[in-house]
Amino acid sequence: MKALLIVDVQNDFCTGGVLAAKGGEEVAPIINKVAPSFNLVVASKDWHPTKTKHFDKWPPHCVQNTEGAAFHPDLNLDFIDKIALKGTGTIDDGYSAFEATNINLTSYFNNEGVTSLYVSGIATDYCVLHSVIDAIKAGFKTYVITDAIRGVNLEPNDSKEALKQMEQLGCILITSEEFLDS
Repeated sequence: MKALLIVDVQNDFCTGGVLAAKGGEEVAPIINKVAPSFNLVVASKDWHPTKTKHFDKWPPHCVQNTEGAAFHPDLNLDFIDKIALKGTGTIDDGYSAFEATNINLTSYFNNEGVTSLYVSGIATDYCVLHSVIDAIKAGFKTYVITDAIRGVNLEPNDSKEALKQMEQLGCILITSEEFLDS
């Protein structure tokens, strides 16, 4: 069975947000287009407390129960079966969706019979990258839908390097059109 993982398509990571990935909101319509093709859809959220060591590295973002932590309004939530909350403690970064504190994603996917995991969302060079690494470590055949991700790119080539790293680990890069045509 194949599942879709939507990583952190939250207001603070989209245009106007405190930690916006350029064009972050552009992933929502692409995700909405592919989501109906999946048996299972899980979305992760950064869900930080107001005070956390994570904010030593980054400006405060996706604080629990704030508008910045909400999913972007263009993302269709009707397809989402489960929400994974990460970065919920005062010392964890929670980059990977597999670090969720409200669900053990590896067990959940295994119990649901997932063998192939397709990853989308924000940010290519941080949370998407770490989620892909953990998905591969957990034994899932892992794909990244390349037109349904956006990066922070503190350095200009960060997303490009992250994609290269994912591919070297065995991740398959695919566009939404290639996926829909398969």
